Amino acid sequence: MKLGVFVSDYQIAVDTLGRLKSDQLGIFLVQNGVYHAALAEGGKGSPLLDAAPRVYALREDLETRGFAADAVDARVKVLGYGDIVDLIFSDYPKLAWL
Repeated sequence: MKLGVFVSDYQIAVDTLGRLKSDQLGIFLVQNGVYHAALAEGGKGSPLLDAAPRVYALREDLETRGFAADAVDARVKVLGYGDIVDLIFSDYPKLAWL
């Protein structure tokens, strides 16, 4: 099963993500969840970025919070609303929101 998980808060949700079973897990960082993509504490990125092989951040939410798309962690792919909708319909039949 392919599962897409929306993360909309900066709280660490790695434990919850670890309990989700999926053949293909993708994380969508939206709203305040985009801080996982843009901030590093002590030189290290968010541990959430290691929880899935595919991590996406919503460009509009990054820009609203003052971050440029090229300033995010290299493990994160920055997408617009339309790109995320296309990706969900093509690759993630199941969705969850944390």
